[in-house]
Amino acid sequence: MTRGQAEAGRTGGKTLPRSLAIIMDGNGRWARSRGFMRVRGHEAGVRAVRETVTECARLGLEALTLYAFSEENWKRPPEEIRFLMRMLKKFLVKERGTLTKNNVRLTHAGRIHRLPQDVLEVLRETEERTRDNDGLTLCLALSYGGRQELVDAMRALAVEVAEGSLKPQDIDEQSIRSRLYCPEIPDPDLVIRTASEFRISNFLLWQISYSEIYVTPLRWPEFDKEELHAAFADYAGRVRRFGGIPQDEREVASVAAPKDEPKP
Repeated sequence: MTRGQAEAGRTGGKTLPRSLAIIMDGNGRWARSRGFMRVRGHEAGVRAVRETVTECARLGLEALTLYAFSEENWKRPPEEIRFLMRMLKKFLVKERGTLTKNNVRLTHAGRIHRLPQDVLEVLRETEERTRDNDGLTLCLALSYGGRQELVDAMRALAVEVAEGSLKPQDIDEQSIRSRLYCPEIPDPDLVIRTASEFRISNFLLWQISYSEIYVTPLRWPEFDKEELHAAFADYAGRVRRFGGIPQDEREVASVAAPKDEPKP
């Protein structure tokens, strides 16, 4: 029995996702709608991060991946980027104790060498402090792009082929998956996107092939555990096909199939 299944008894019997990913969107629009500067929206979004991580840990999810800073976000104004990096550093330092208290292990995905050195050091230190925690794995996608992740995986494979340690004909899906940034994290069962945006924005392109997607009109600073549970309730009502059809539909199809005409 998985942790999610065990928790289902305490959440109305509903099946929870094993692995959840969230595209956190709408900080800027939330701020503008209130007459604030964009950075106020980012500050308000930290509360939603804290509440979501805490609730996912309490419910027993195995993994939570948050799209925190994309490769494309480097195109934003320098002053906004500096603010985001300072906020990330502050969050990591402040939340270390809470992560440990909730048995959360922190990891990352992305080209983190682009992060400022002081932020990078704090990130690695926080990962080290939480690495023995065996509850929820919190993965922060930082300087992340789905296409870039696949490029990096292909480069790793190309090096091994060039060195003679890997034959091209031996490359399969598992070969690629094992060279992604976080191969140990299960593919997301559910992807949540806030702020009514119906796109995936270069996020986990390999991993979300069969993920269910839930879009909420709430902007990220407005997202709370009630909306998280609404997403889980919606997910519990989905029929995950993975390219096939459920057993009950197979039986219906079998009954409805035309029988061979008798030979004259």
